[in-house]
Amino acid sequence: MQIDGSCHCGAVSFTALIDPARVMACHCSDCQVLSGAPFRAVAVAPFDTLKVQGKTKAYVKVAQSGNPRAQVFCPECATPLWATAPENPVSVVVRLGCVKQRAALKPSLQIWHHSALPWLPELDGIPTTAEGSGLMPAAPPPRAD
Repeated sequence: MQIDGSCHCGAVSFTALIDPARVMACHCSDCQVLSGAPFRAVAVAPFDTLKVQGKTKAYVKVAQSGNPRAQVFCPECATPLWATAPENPVSVVVRLGCVKQRAALKPSLQIWHHSALPWLPELDGIPTTAEGSGLMPAAPPPRAD
């Protein structure tokens, strides 16, 4: 399946070919911290299918797996885009948050589940709103200093 995506500001866009059966939810602590979320949804693509427009930046770190990983993002808006081996990459792990087709890409596997936050299964029982304003707590009153 061909996917296309972009960063939040539009400075970087890309296309890639993925196998929809290889969509995963990663619960590792690296994905939690680097995404600012309780897990990260990703899809694997062969590196040679990734076509990029715009300039990216990479941060290389050793992942929980012990492998060095280049975390690629937009240098303008800092949107996480994908990760890959920093040298001689064979595959790329695309962050689904920046993929236009993300609603159709349901994960078929959860990895690093021992790091999953314990309250995730309870989300179905929590009230929802169609948009962001319904149950948000009020801002604290200004301080009278």
